[in-house]
Amino acid sequence: MNERLSGDITGVHDPAIIRAGYTYYLFSTTLAPQGDPGKPQIPIRISRDLIHWKLSGHVLPSVPGWAKAAIPGIHDLWAPDITYCNGRYWLYYACSTGGSNRSTIGLATTPMLGTAPWTDHGLVLQSREPDDFNAIDPAHLIDRNGRRWLAFGSFWSGIKMVALDRETGRPEQPFVLHSLAERLVPQGAPDPIEAPFLFERGGWYYLVASYDWCCKGASSTYYTVIGRSRDVLGPYVGRDGKSMRQGYGTVLLRADFRDRDRFRGPGHSAVLRDGGRDYIVYHAYDAAKNGMPTLRIAPLQWSSDGWPTAAM
Repeated sequence: MNERLSGDITGVHDPAIIRAGYTYYLFSTTLAPQGDPGKPQIPIRISRDLIHWKLSGHVLPSVPGWAKAAIPGIHDLWAPDITYCNGRYWLYYACSTGGSNRSTIGLATTPMLGTAPWTDHGLVLQSREPDDFNAIDPAHLIDRNGRRWLAFGSFWSGIKMVALDRETGRPEQPFVLHSLAERLVPQGAPDPIEAPFLFERGGWYYLVASYDWCCKGASSTYYTVIGRSRDVLGPYVGRDGKSMRQGYGTVLLRADFRDRDRFRGPGHSAVLRDGGRDYIVYHAYDAAKNGMPTLRIAPLQWSSDGWPTAAM
């Protein structure tokens, strides 16, 4: 499938995807020239067949004023996540600068994709330098009981999650932080884990996360792991039963698989459930194009005991 992707697929980083009617909508991190906060933010790509993609506008006209005030030096908006809930499309996005946990997660909504404007609702969640977490890479989940959750996190102490108010999409009060996954590293060393994505299938909740280093072009070492749990709060374990809270998980995407020679650092994944089939949607860095991030999509094949393999 990856060999057939065409159109506006270069420049896709941190993809999020949803289907509305006969159209697939793909959102991604803004890659504005020189990181210009005045440029349109969060590009939208559309497709009718998951193969041919076309740029089709942006979510917001520029970096919102509240984000520039909260995060000095911010250049662009990162890592969107898209879901449909309560008659609206909810798009969470991250605001930060490289290597800092002074970060925020914002929210924009629209009643209809493709025609209606987006409304920005401002700050949802933030982290500051004294915190042991980083409020980026949001991932919204509605569990089997209708309760809403937001997973997030990058480095620091790993992947976290909070419960959301069903109507506002903001954290419930009192604010309770749950830990889902963390790498085991020496004290003081970076904790290279980020980009959570959660979905439910067959009575299990699955957590996808990216390990190691992104954003280094063809030198990126990103790879993607998965774990599962009967409880939305975990513990999420790999096929070997070892917990993602201790840095384990079953490898799902890695650059030493078949397409290793050209596409490096596969990660920041989303899972699309469509017509009885599941797909993993992710970015990888194209060594043939100076390490440019590029859209990749692979069908997932499921084992009889409920573990996916990416058909790359």
